[in-house]
Amino acid sequence: MSTSLFFNLYEVTPEQNLLNDLAEEMIKIHGINVYYIPRKHVNIDALFGEDSASEFDNAILIEMYLKNYLGFGGDGDMMSKFGLMTSDTLTLCVARRRFDEEIGRQFNFVRPQEGDLIYFPFTKGIFEIKFVEHEATFYQTGALQFFELRCEKFNYSDEKINTGIADIDNAQINNSTASDNFRILTESGNWLITQDGNDIVKEDYARDTTVSGAENDFFQDQSNTFIDFTIADPFSEGGRF
Repeated sequence: MSTSLFFNLYEVTPEQNLLNDLAEEMIKIHGINVYYIPRKHVNIDALFGEDSASEFDNAILIEMYLKNYLGFGGDGDMMSKFGLMTSDTLTLCVARRRFDEEIGRQFNFVRPQEGDLIYFPFTKGIFEIKFVEHEATFYQTGALQFFELRCEKFNYSDEKINTGIADIDNAQINNSTASDNFRILTESGNWLITQDGNDIVKEDYARDTTVSGAENDFFQDQSNTFIDFTIADPFSEGGRF
């Protein structure tokens, strides 16, 4: 038996528009302002489906609703064999119409994209969108009002970030290990290079200062105290053949 012909609960456009209005108003009242940072692909690897040279040069202010009212999700800070790891997560909701108005039309996006970034102002942290649930709040009145973004703390990997917003661009300034950021420029804006074609970089470019937690000098000092097993006498430990 089919549903009643006298009640049309899932194809009423005025009701759907009303819910969209209420969703947007709720987020404007109870939400927070974040920056949506779209990823620009530069050189996509067709084999692995990734881009090691991504750029981020836009940041769009938009309101979103924070669902993590008790704190960050994920496993938090934990010690592993690779050192201290942070796996904080966020879940955010954005109204579909507002996303289309502010971002979708500008960048030709149908929905938020996995791999794009969200700047979270409370902690001045950057989070990467890992999954977009496009059917959140399942078909009220036969329509969808939200996108749900599941995000993880962004692990910077020498991407170029130049949005014009200092708090966001500092992610590159403070974490980049690429020599590009330490090149010496002439007055005409050209990079100085050696006769071999290598970059000439500033004196403060050093792995121990550009990589947080690097202990290269410490390990080198420790290795200098080891007994030198030479190639000619690798096992004697004292020059005895």
